[in-house]
Amino acid sequence: MKRDVLPEQREAAMQQLRDVGLRVTGPRLEVLKVLREGGHLDVEEITSIARERLGTLTSQAVYEMLKHFLDTGLVTKFDRPGFPAVFEAATEPHHHALCTRCGRVVNVDVQAPTPTRKGLSGWRMNAAELVYKGECPECR
Repeated sequence: MKRDVLPEQREAAMQQLRDVGLRVTGPRLEVLKVLREGGHLDVEEITSIARERLGTLTSQAVYEMLKHFLDTGLVTKFDRPGFPAVFEAATEPHHHALCTRCGRVVNVDVQAPTPTRKGLSGWRMNAAELVYKGECPECR
Protein backbone atom coordinates (compact mmCIF):
# COMPACT_ATOMS: atom_id res chain seq x y z
CA MET A 1 0.00 0.00 0.00
CA LYS A 2 1.95 2.99 -1.27
CA ARG A 3 1.23 6.25 0.54
CA ASP A 4 1.52 9.56 -1.24
CA VAL A 5 4.07 11.91 0.20
CA LEU A 6 3.71 15.65 0.00
CA PRO A 7 6.42 17.20 -2.18
CA GLU A 8 7.75 19.23 0.77
CA GLN A 9 8.01 16.07 2.91
CA ARG A 10 9.88 14.26 0.16
CA GLU A 11 12.21 17.21 -0.32
CA ALA A 12 12.80 17.42 3.44
CA ALA A 13 13.74 13.73 3.55
CA MET A 14 16.03 14.16 0.56
CA GLN A 15 17.70 17.15 2.20
CA GLN A 16 18.04 15.23 5.46
CA LEU A 17 19.99 12.51 3.61
CA ARG A 18 22.16 15.07 1.83
CA ASP A 19 22.83 16.96 5.07
CA VAL A 20 24.46 13.88 6.61
CA GLY A 21 26.42 13.05 3.45
CA LEU A 22 24.31 10.15 2.20
CA ARG A 23 23.39 9.73 -1.44
CA VAL A 24 19.66 10.01 -2.11
CA THR A 25 18.21 6.72 -3.41
CA GLY A 26 14.67 5.42 -3.65
CA PRO A 27 15.20 2.69 -1.05
CA ARG A 28 16.87 5.09 1.41
CA LEU A 29 14.04 7.57 1.00
CA GLU A 30 11.44 4.85 1.54
CA VAL A 31 13.12 3.41 4.66
CA LEU A 32 13.55 6.90 6.08
CA LYS A 33 9.90 7.64 5.31
CA VAL A 34 8.79 4.44 7.09
CA LEU A 35 10.78 5.47 10.17
CA ARG A 36 9.54 9.06 10.07
CA GLU A 37 5.93 7.82 10.08
CA GLY A 38 6.51 6.86 13.70
CA GLY A 39 6.65 3.85 15.88
CA HIS A 40 9.40 1.53 16.98
CA LEU A 41 10.06 -1.00 14.24
CA ASP A 42 12.45 -3.92 13.96
CA VAL A 43 14.38 -4.63 10.77
CA GLU A 44 11.86 -7.17 9.49
CA GLU A 45 8.94 -4.77 10.00
CA ILE A 46 10.80 -1.95 8.25
CA THR A 47 11.75 -4.27 5.39
CA SER A 48 8.21 -5.57 4.99
CA ILE A 49 6.60 -2.12 4.87
CA ALA A 50 9.22 -0.66 2.53
CA ARG A 51 9.20 -3.76 0.30
CA GLU A 52 5.42 -3.50 -0.07
CA ARG A 53 5.83 0.05 -1.33
CA LEU A 54 8.94 -0.47 -3.47
CA GLY A 55 8.26 -3.95 -4.80
CA THR A 56 11.67 -5.30 -3.85
CA LEU A 57 14.05 -4.83 -0.93
CA THR A 58 16.18 -7.20 1.12
CA SER A 59 16.64 -7.28 4.88
CA GLN A 60 20.40 -7.04 4.29
CA ALA A 61 19.94 -3.76 2.40
CA VAL A 62 17.83 -2.41 5.27
CA TYR A 63 20.49 -3.47 7.80
CA GLU A 64 23.08 -1.54 5.78
CA MET A 65 20.87 1.54 5.52
CA LEU A 66 20.13 1.48 9.25
CA LYS A 67 23.85 1.25 10.00
CA HIS A 68 24.44 4.39 7.94
CA PHE A 69 21.40 6.09 9.46
CA LEU A 70 22.67 5.27 12.96
CA ASP A 71 26.20 6.45 12.17
CA THR A 72 24.87 9.78 10.89
CA GLY A 73 22.29 10.31 13.64
CA LEU A 74 19.18 9.98 11.46
CA VAL A 75 17.76 7.15 13.57
CA THR A 76 18.09 5.75 17.05
CA LYS A 77 18.15 2.14 18.13
CA PHE A 78 16.47 0.69 21.21
CA ASP A 79 17.72 -2.70 22.37
CA ARG A 80 15.03 -4.94 23.86
CA PRO A 81 16.35 -7.89 25.90
CA GLY A 82 14.87 -11.07 24.45
CA PHE A 83 13.46 -9.29 21.39
CA PRO A 84 14.95 -7.81 18.21
CA ALA A 85 16.15 -4.21 18.52
CA VAL A 86 13.79 -1.53 17.24
CA PHE A 87 14.56 1.68 15.40
CA GLU A 88 12.89 5.06 15.20
CA ALA A 89 13.59 8.37 13.51
CA ALA A 90 15.83 10.54 15.66
CA THR A 91 13.78 13.17 17.44
CA GLU A 92 14.10 15.15 20.62
CA PRO A 93 15.57 13.07 23.44
CA HIS A 94 12.91 10.99 25.15
CA HIS A 95 12.52 7.89 27.26
CA HIS A 96 10.74 4.58 26.76
CA ALA A 97 8.42 2.05 28.34
CA LEU A 98 9.04 -1.58 27.43
CA CYS A 99 6.55 -4.41 27.78
CA THR A 100 8.57 -7.33 29.10
CA ARG A 101 5.99 -9.80 27.78
CA CYS A 102 5.43 -8.76 24.14
CA GLY A 103 8.31 -6.32 23.56
CA ARG A 104 6.10 -3.32 22.75
CA VAL A 105 7.93 0.01 23.12
CA VAL A 106 6.30 3.39 23.59
CA ASN A 107 7.77 6.84 24.09
CA VAL A 108 7.50 8.41 27.53
CA ASP A 109 7.74 12.15 28.00
CA VAL A 110 9.37 12.48 31.41
CA GLN A 111 12.39 14.29 32.83
CA ALA A 112 15.24 11.91 33.65
CA PRO A 113 16.63 12.29 37.15
CA THR A 114 20.04 13.92 37.50
CA PRO A 115 22.54 11.31 38.69
CA THR A 116 24.36 11.96 41.90
CA ARG A 117 28.07 12.64 41.66
CA LYS A 118 28.78 9.87 44.14
CA GLY A 119 30.37 6.96 42.34
CA LEU A 120 30.76 8.90 39.09
CA SER A 121 33.95 10.77 39.84
CA GLY A 122 35.69 11.70 36.60
CA TRP A 123 32.74 10.78 34.40
CA ARG A 124 31.43 13.24 31.81
CA MET A 125 27.83 12.34 31.04
CA ASN A 126 26.47 13.10 27.58
CA ALA A 127 23.12 11.33 27.78
CA ALA A 128 20.71 9.61 30.12
CA GLU A 129 18.04 7.08 29.30
CA LEU A 130 15.17 6.04 31.49
CA VAL A 131 13.36 2.80 30.64
CA TYR A 132 10.15 1.76 32.38
CA LYS A 133 9.63 -2.01 32.29
CA GLY A 134 6.39 -3.83 32.86
CA GLU A 135 3.37 -5.17 31.00
CA CYS A 136 1.45 -3.15 28.44
CA PRO A 137 -2.36 -2.93 28.68
CA GLU A 138 -2.83 -5.62 26.00
CA CYS A 139 -0.64 -8.11 27.90
CA ARG A 140 -2.16 -7.49 31.31
